[in-house]
Amino acid sequence: MAGAERELAIAIVDDEAPARALLREYLSREPGTRVVAESANGYEAVKAIAETRPDLVLLDIQMPKLDGFEVLDLIEPAPRSDSGPGPPGGDADAWRPVVVFCTAYDEYALKAFEVHAVDYLLKPFGRERLTAALARVRARLTEAERGGAPTAPAPATLAAAARPPGQWLERLLVKDGARVHVIPVDAIDYLEAQDDYVAIHSEGRSWLKTQPLSELTQGFDPNRFVRIHRSYVLNIARLARIELYARDSRVAILADGRQLPVSRSGHARLKELM
Repeated sequence: MAGAERELAIAIVDDEAPARALLREYLSREPGTRVVAESANGYEAVKAIAETRPDLVLLDIQMPKLDGFEVLDLIEPAPRSDSGPGPPGGDADAWRPVVVFCTAYDEYALKAFEVHAVDYLLKPFGRERLTAALARVRARLTEAERGGAPTAPAPATLAAAARPPGQWLERLLVKDGARVHVIPVDAIDYLEAQDDYVAIHSEGRSWLKTQPLSELTQGFDPNRFVRIHRSYVLNIARLARIELYARDSRVAILADGRQLPVSRSGHARLKELM
């Protein structure tokens, strides 16, 4: 199908009913579009997007329970059908939707979207602006099928870029089947890289999240969370002491007695904060 004629399967995610109604009205006048899901909150959205696999998600950012970045973080790639498009810049055998943010966000966040080439609709927007966004989405999907579309930024990267200076991440979300665990950042003891996963250790429990350690911790307060080793990031509030283990080798002793290796550069970082 030619790029200009591609039918777009679209999911609408917005907690405000008038905003969803306006998008439906605009889309009803856009040829080659089909609304396959509509959600009023983030939890509904994650489930509906997984079930319908839309080409495009029109995603509000400022929502209760889960914000738009958290919804994006919980959307998991999936095997695509033979007729479906591949993800822009991703694995040709996996599905992932294109996302256009619908937002009333401030100028700082909008600048972050522009730097990362993320399309957004600034509320209130008219039908012409939506039409232009749909044209860009079709072009991006067509380019993706040819293997030339740029990789979309990771949700954590985008969320960190859009967060005002000095405002740090307050929680992590981990999807476990149909369940979503919400882990307050303050409750995290340490993070541990395990191949393609990060183990999040908190209050005697552990969760696995598929994400590189450096990417996951982008929004963490660097004065509180320190990379003490290539495989460990420590909440320094849990540190009891540092002991010499062998020549030029140290371990961090946590308040509960657990021990973590400390690299030479990690020790230098700790000394700067202690």
